Amino acid sequence: MADPDRRVLPRAMPATPAPTPVPAAQPGRPAGPRPRGSYDAVIVGGGHNGLVAAAYLARAGRSVLVLERLDHTGGAAVSTRPFTGVDARLSRYSYLVSLLPRKIVRDLDLDFRVRGRTISSYTPVERDGRPTGLLVGGGERRTREAFARLTGADREYEAWQRFYGMTAHVAERVFPTLTEPLPTREALRDRVDDEDAWRTLFEEPIGTAVESSFTDDLVRGIVLTDALIGTFADAHDPSLRQNRCFLYHVIGGGTGAWDVPVGGMGALTDALAGAARDAGAVLATGHEARRIETDGRSAEITYRTADAEGTVTARHVLVNASPRELAALTGDAPPAPAEGAQLKVNMLLKRLPRLRDESVDPREAFAGTFHIAEGYDQLATAYTQAASGTLPEAPPSEIYCHSLTDPTILGPDLVDQGYQTLTLFGLHTPARLFEADNDAVREELLKSTLAQLDAHLAEPLADCLATDADGRPCVEARTPLDLERDLGLPGGNIFHRDLTWPHTQENTGRWGVETPHPNILLCGAGAVRGGGVSGVPGHNAAMAVLEAGGADDLP
Repeated sequence: MADPDRRVLPRAMPATPAPTPVPAAQPGRPAGPRPRGSYDAVIVGGGHNGLVAAAYLARAGRSVLVLERLDHTGGAAVSTRPFTGVDARLSRYSYLVSLLPRKIVRDLDLDFRVRGRTISSYTPVERDGRPTGLLVGGGERRTREAFARLTGADREYEAWQRFYGMTAHVAERVFPTLTEPLPTREALRDRVDDEDAWRTLFEEPIGTAVESSFTDDLVRGIVLTDALIGTFADAHDPSLRQNRCFLYHVIGGGTGAWDVPVGGMGALTDALAGAARDAGAVLATGHEARRIETDGRSAEITYRTADAEGTVTARHVLVNASPRELAALTGDAPPAPAEGAQLKVNMLLKRLPRLRDESVDPREAFAGTFHIAEGYDQLATAYTQAASGTLPEAPPSEIYCHSLTDPTILGPDLVDQGYQTLTLFGLHTPARLFEADNDAVREELLKSTLAQLDAHLAEPLADCLATDADGRPCVEARTPLDLERDLGLPGGNIFHRDLTWPHTQENTGRWGVETPHPNILLCGAGAVRGGGVSGVPGHNAAMAVLEAGGADDLP
């Protein structure tokens, strides 16, 4: 057993290669059928939302063209083999599923499955010089006992049950509305039918509820993390952007459960692309949309490939890109700048590391969400440091192991040898911190983030890392600036902009996908009720098009 009184210092990590960029200005070689002159609908961007819209419209008999800049569809919801010569197909960017309605899977007859996780989370901590932690999951009795061991009483567990009973009630009421026309604020409030829950989630900073409900710093931090994934905010931010983030993280599926996509995230977008093609949609990769001109009834889209430029006309254009990109295409005034605030790291291990807390099996600890440096005070300190322009001294992050729940993403030989994946998502690292030297800051942040993990391990993570065919460690890190370059995410923001409340606001329109141009719709994450791997904006944009064509077109 490791010395519980030892001072933990950052361990040296092998140098990791910088990510290979996907140049934003260069479309790939064209693939798929050559676009013809006119379509009922042209969809700009072949990410998962664009593919959902394409499949719905094509199944309704519309002629559909998808223009995708890259040489593949899927956007951020893709699976790749990032490590040279290694048969591990990882979810490179997006990695878990919660917000995808089963309705979309059923409507489109998708061959796509998810698996639940029996462990919700494990959060290690050192108290009184002793390594311990909180394991949530594995049954009610086991979770209650884990809370009691950590806190010395049942109070925090009972508060946990009450708090998440409240969010479950809200999830059950709110989630079904995501694929319906936007409710008004008052209609949604009536549907929630719980004034305390409404005030907690929709009116007061989430930090107020966290502090009034819980007393233990670690428990408070675990709750707060759902408000900060991809969102740079303090627990008491008066804008309530943290509340909006929290809401979307706890309403998925009507339960708030986060599931593992079988086969990786690319299995979803592969199924969506197949559904769209089978219904007759044309998927043109290597085709970058450059301009949209419209009179409100018909639109002309100019695109380019690596070899040429062309135009196509359409009755409707659905833009599966950010509001910033939409404005650039139409020539409208751009929205306020967006900023991402996360570090994404993919890893492959020869084996899971042993934990200093010997009471927990690593196969359980890493199967759920493994919280690192995410105590309540630690999160506040990290935010303050990042807001002042410096990297957090103790970068907060969370990890999970996809292959424990779904080993199909690994080749049989790797499974037999006990290899495992790790996916890490870091918080409170806004894009502004990387602007001076993205490569150097990425390396510095990766080392300090993994050092926080090492502090809770009985062996250094570096000893467990697999190596690729060239002998390099299987570690791949992405900053907000990398995501902006590779995927066109504005400022690296995974939601394209701040998340929105799932009800009507000024100029939102009936479905939350409308723009100032009657025949141009926004079907990406920046739409109202966008964000996450949900397909909701794609569904809603398709419904808006079909509704305009008459009730007989609706599924």
